[in-house]
Amino acid sequence: MKIDEAQLKAFLLDSGLITPENLKKAESATVSNGGTLRDAVLNGGHLTEDQLKRLEAYILGIPFVDLTHETIDPAILQIIPEPVARKNNIVAFKKTGNDLQVGMLDPEDLQTIDFIRKKANLRILPRLTTPESIQAILRQYQKSLEAEFGDIIKKDSETLAYTREGEAGGDAEEDLKKLAEDLPVIRIVDTLIRHAILQSTSDIHVEPLEKEVIVRYRIDGILHDAMTLPKSIAPGIVARIKVMANLRLDEHRLPQDGRFKIETEEYKISFRVSILPVFDGEKIVMRLLPESTKVFSLEELGFVGANLERIHRAIRRPTGIVLATGPTGSGKTTTLYTVLEMLNIPGVNISTVEDPIEYRMPRINQTQVRPDIGLSFASGLRSLLRQDPNVIMVGEIRDNETASLAINAALTGHLVLSTLHTNSAAGALPRLLDMKVEPFLIASTVTAIISQRLVRRLSPEYETYTLEDAEIERFEKEFDFARVVEMLKREKAIKATMTAKDIPWARPKKTAESPDGYKGRIGIHEVLEMTETIKELVVKSATADDLNKRGREEGMLTMLEEGFLRAAQHITSIEEILRVTNE
Repeated sequence: MKIDEAQLKAFLLDSGLITPENLKKAESATVSNGGTLRDAVLNGGHLTEDQLKRLEAYILGIPFVDLTHETIDPAILQIIPEPVARKNNIVAFKKTGNDLQVGMLDPEDLQTIDFIRKKANLRILPRLTTPESIQAILRQYQKSLEAEFGDIIKKDSETLAYTREGEAGGDAEEDLKKLAEDLPVIRIVDTLIRHAILQSTSDIHVEPLEKEVIVRYRIDGILHDAMTLPKSIAPGIVARIKVMANLRLDEHRLPQDGRFKIETEEYKISFRVSILPVFDGEKIVMRLLPESTKVFSLEELGFVGANLERIHRAIRRPTGIVLATGPTGSGKTTTLYTVLEMLNIPGVNISTVEDPIEYRMPRINQTQVRPDIGLSFASGLRSLLRQDPNVIMVGEIRDNETASLAINAALTGHLVLSTLHTNSAAGALPRLLDMKVEPFLIASTVTAIISQRLVRRLSPEYETYTLEDAEIERFEKEFDFARVVEMLKREKAIKATMTAKDIPWARPKKTAESPDGYKGRIGIHEVLEMTETIKELVVKSATADDLNKRGREEGMLTMLEEGFLRAAQHITSIEEILRVTNE
């Protein structure tokens, strides 16, 4: 049975969980937003999800269970297949005789209950639980995946022994092909990939050592050891991934790059594969690129205040160069795609030259660089200019020829977006000088330079604290902490009366849902705008330090300062900001 709003209101008042005044506020929010009373009570912070679920269980006469700290027997967990559990928010947690107790968010989902009853041939006893409980149990499927891995290895590793280098006969390629098609190898690689997808991994590393193979996953920018596999199955894994990425099976001495795609009802993911010969075999790195990733806004990417205004000014101009800088994996391409999406209107022709094309974008002409057949960034850009573009994106400026063509494109009436590998926004200008680009050409074409890093977001549950005198002293020695505090006041992140000692900061809190206290990432940036004074410095071939100093004098928010702004807003932690900006 469904709980109607009048019934929920009566029980809320009777239970004393909410005051009449707060209930009235929640009701008025319901009317103005067109939502439900339940959502209004939760969004207003009057009740927690746990309290509300317990009350709903009481009203419905269904037992409530808290599973956040429970460890479930894998045999019981597997009664409900993981895709079904994840899709329908239902988990099995206790079996007594012919009775199976299941935790779920919607006890009225009779179709799912009936499906599990028929599949398991058990009597299903529904129990109401919280989203946190469901997530905690779903994570235990990951642990059972490791157990599943162990079973596969135990049963099949003997059949996977492969002749070592130098011992292979003439049919080595044929043998590898057969090995790649072996059911155990396919199961191992599929499980490894599925395990990574469910953990929102950005990169999978398969690293051969002398006696074993280490598999590591990069999650939220940090590499974690995922599992250790026997060395005997390494050739099979390499062969299988080469087959999937359409690479040469018999090439073990040269690096290879390829791609493949996996599509299911739940996800569509492209894999970018890099294989590199190392001392103990071949190392594989696979980058996961979800094709369903939605296009973000600049605000969602983390741009705020003056930095956001500077980007908007730069991309509103019909000509010029906008550069995104930072190390590999810092989100440069995502930022440029976001800008392209903002410019992607019927009256604008947009073309790109990329290596690789990371995300497909409708109505944008995307060209993949192919150095093996002579299609480089420079030759691709040269051809693009004959395609009547308004906006051009060049994946990366790597050499003098590409830099010169990008500058000529900007001088002849195009808006050019590109990336550079430098550590700061100011560092991009000396880098262009190093590519033998004339200073006056840089000054007249570059309009804005974005430098960025990705920091981990704090989970919704976190701890707050204030800084000790010793910590404030240390910060003052390392950077201009007084300027940071003034910036926080100017951006209204803290009260004007606060001192450095009064500011409440946040730090990670370990929970069942988030073992390290972080979930997801957000960008921190600095945007150097090419003002008249900056142009003068560029023409004089000034150093990056001089340019950075002048930019700060003109109001540029540095990465460190924007990071502290996000830390003051409890989006990330000071430790995370210092980790990323000191790299």
